[in-house]
Amino acid sequence: MSTPTLEAPATTPAFQQVSLGRKVKNGLATTLVWLSFLVAVVPLVWVLYTVIANGIKRLPYSNWWTQDFGNVLSDEVGGGVLHAVIGSLLQGLVCAIIAVPIGMLVAIYLVEYGRGRLAKVTTFMVDILSGVPSIVAALFIYALWITTLGLPRSGFAVSLALVLLMIPVVVRSSEEMLRIVPDDLREASYALGVPKWKTIMKIVLPTALSGIIGGIMMALARVMGETAPLLVLVGYSAYVNWDIFSGEQAALPLVMNNERVTNSMEPGSVGFDRIWGAALTLVLIIAIVNLLATVFARLVAPKKK
Repeated sequence: MSTPTLEAPATTPAFQQVSLGRKVKNGLATTLVWLSFLVAVVPLVWVLYTVIANGIKRLPYSNWWTQDFGNVLSDEVGGGVLHAVIGSLLQGLVCAIIAVPIGMLVAIYLVEYGRGRLAKVTTFMVDILSGVPSIVAALFIYALWITTLGLPRSGFAVSLALVLLMIPVVVRSSEEMLRIVPDDLREASYALGVPKWKTIMKIVLPTALSGIIGGIMMALARVMGETAPLLVLVGYSAYVNWDIFSGEQAALPLVMNNERVTNSMEPGSVGFDRIWGAALTLVLIIAIVNLLATVFARLVAPKKK
C-alpha cells in the first residue's frame, strides 16, 4: 500500500508574508535599541579613556605601588599610594565581612520564609536603606559611634558606614538570584524528606551562588568608591596604617580629595597626575577583584552535564 504524498501549498503561508508596516516597526525598534546601547556605552568608554589617558603616567613606576607619601612633600614628584591601597582594601574587606552575611540572611528570609507583616516591613526598610545617601550614612555612624559612644574616628567607623550602603545591594541581588532557582529542585528535595534548612544550604544556595557572588562584587565596587564616609569618619594619613581600629587611615578617594585641596589641578602638575593616578588605581583594583570573583563564581557554579 503506497503512502500518499503531501503536495506543496500553492500559495505562500500567511505567516511568511511580512507587511511593510511590520518591517518599518521592526527597523525602528532595532534602531532605538542600538541608540540606547550607544547612549549607555559611549559615556562609559569616554570615562575609561579619560581615566586611563590621564592616570597611566604614574602607574608604571614601582614606587607608586611600594611607597607612601610620608616622606614626600605635597608638591614634590615621587611617592606612591601604598598607604591608600592598603586602607581601601582593609575598609572594603571589613565592610564585606559584616555586610555579606547580614544581606544574605535577609535575602534567604525574604525568599524562603518571608510571609506576613514582618516580611513587608523588612522589604520596605531595605528599599528605604537603598536610597540613603552616603553622607547620611556617614553622619549616622558619626552620631552613634563617635558622639554617643565616644569612640575615635577610624577606618572601622568608615567600614560601618559602608555596611549601611552595601547591605541593601547585597539583599536585592541575592534575593533575585534565589528567586530564579527552580521550585522543582526544592520540591524534589522535600519529597526525599530533606529538611528545609538543609535544602537551602545544599540545593538552593549552591545553585544561586555564582549570581550571588556577582551581586556582592557589584556592591563592593560601589562602596569602595565612596568619599563622604572617609571625609567625616577618618582623617587622611600620608603613612601606611594597618590598624583599622585607631589612627588616621588613607584610602584612594581620600588621596584624590587631599591632592585636590593641597595641590594645583593644572594638567601636568604633581597634583593632577596623583589624582588621575589614584583614580586609575581604584578602577584597576575593582576590576581585579571582579575578575577574581568571576573566576571563583565559575568554579563554584553547578556543573552542566
